[in-house]
Amino acid sequence: MVCAAVVSLLLVAALMACTATSTGTRDEGPARSEPVASSPTGAASPTPRVRRADAVELLKADPEVDPGVKRDLKPCVGDEYPVDVSYGDLTGAKVSDIVVNVLTCGDAVGVGAYVYRAASQEKDAGQATQGYVNVFRNETPPVYAEIDRGDLVVTRQMYDKGDAVAYPSGEEVVTYHWKDGTFAELYRMHNDYSNTVTSEPPQALGGSPAAVGDGTGSGAAPGA
Repeated sequence: MVCAAVVSLLLVAALMACTATSTGTRDEGPARSEPVASSPTGAASPTPRVRRADAVELLKADPEVDPGVKRDLKPCVGDEYPVDVSYGDLTGAKVSDIVVNVLTCGDAVGVGAYVYRAASQEKDAGQATQGYVNVFRNETPPVYAEIDRGDLVVTRQMYDKGDAVAYPSGEEVVTYHWKDGTFAELYRMHNDYSNTVTSEPPQALGGSPAAVGDGTGSGAAPGA
């Protein structure tokens, strides 16, 4: 009897141990291998494709460019024309826009600033030159245009009577933003230069943008 009781107790203990182990495994559950969700990222805007153009021929073939600007557009040295060309995104087109500044050979004074946009086959094909159309022009010297963080910045230096070309009295800077198929003025700023300073004034039009206007023709020209 004693042996039978001992065997029974051992069997009960073994069954309890197996039950506990089995339950422990079920409580823990299988290891999860779920994929890690990637954090959402904003879609990057496509960079416009740069397509080179002959800026001089573009200007000469453009009916919007003043005949006087075309007539005076000649090489300064050899076959080097006084033209600054920049490529960038101003209008959201798939092809980079082109900003062209025409300068004088002697003083590098800006006589015209232009923006060309890649022509739309449906809308602009008949007006296109080298696949571009003129979407902005300012021919009120001294003027210089540049691209600044997706906006068009046009600077025109202001002269009082008797001012030398290298020493303007101030500048007007106008920022334009492309909206609804045209450039709309975003804001403008005017700076007056001190006439008591004898050191070299801000860089004249050419190497860096000089002051600008909005094409209205206001302001005195150099030496006016």
